[in-house]
Amino acid sequence: MVTNDQGDALVDTAYASRNGIPHGEVTGGCFCCRFSKLMETMDELRRFSPHVIFAEPVGSCTDISATALQPLRKLSDAYRLAPFTVLVDPARAIEFLSEHAEENLAFLFRKQLEEADLICLTKSDLGLPVPVLDFHSIRQLSGRTGQGVAAWLDEVLSGTISCGAKTLDIDYEQYARAEAALAWLNLLAELRASPPRSSAMLMGPLLEVLDHRLTAAGISICHLKLIMDSPGGFLKAAICKNGQEPMVEGALDASPAESHSLLLNLRALGSSTLVRQIVERAIEEVPAQLCKLRISCFHPAAPHPEHRIPPGN
Repeated sequence: MVTNDQGDALVDTAYASRNGIPHGEVTGGCFCCRFSKLMETMDELRRFSPHVIFAEPVGSCTDISATALQPLRKLSDAYRLAPFTVLVDPARAIEFLSEHAEENLAFLFRKQLEEADLICLTKSDLGLPVPVLDFHSIRQLSGRTGQGVAAWLDEVLSGTISCGAKTLDIDYEQYARAEAALAWLNLLAELRASPPRSSAMLMGPLLEVLDHRLTAAGISICHLKLIMDSPGGFLKAAICKNGQEPMVEGALDASPAESHSLLLNLRALGSSTLVRQIVERAIEEVPAQLCKLRISCFHPAAPHPEHRIPPGN
């Protein structure tokens, strides 16, 4: 598995590690801008003799076909490419496709759909309304229950769907503005609770406070995910929208502990300065001593791909 992010200290990397998945990460930019690092990371993973390397680009990025898939196909014969799958949250799709959608998020969302070889609607176990998408290859799956995942994997490995068949006509100035509208925050903290507390007792209130205060400040959450480690195990929670019920997994019944390690990744539409202030104040209110804190919060720089190879070149 290859994780990817504009910053570092990644929840997804920690999650892969906790689940025993051999992994690498590409930080400091999307696969397009860090293509050489992507190749280096995949080559390092080959020591595990994998059948499949799963690589997920930064969630705000697009133009993946021309800047990652086509260069990979042209510059290396070591890999066979599977179709480019775009995962779509049904509720967010309905929001982003509406006439009242925020223009920057709608731009990124529509461009990601345009270049997909295959679209998978997620969270099928929740019975959410299905958005109307002008796309011929749409599947439904659930990461929580596993519904549709095996069938998706069989399909993308079968060779029946072409890979990187679509490349975008994209205005890179508009693309840069859309990405820069997002605040990108990554946080690593070490906490000590006295008396000892469970991870759930710390994470639950923190997530509620962050959701409430970001909403009150008019900041739209695009993705907020946390993972907390203690001697009793790890706990992970995530929301993709203000006011959303969190998706939680891990050791909910872990015993109270003194020592806790927290990773938090937040992508939000708003000022990075204000986002950082809200998060720092919320961390200070956690009922545990803050022993270590490393935090970065910024707006992504304009994308400058290492390569951009349209089809036929």
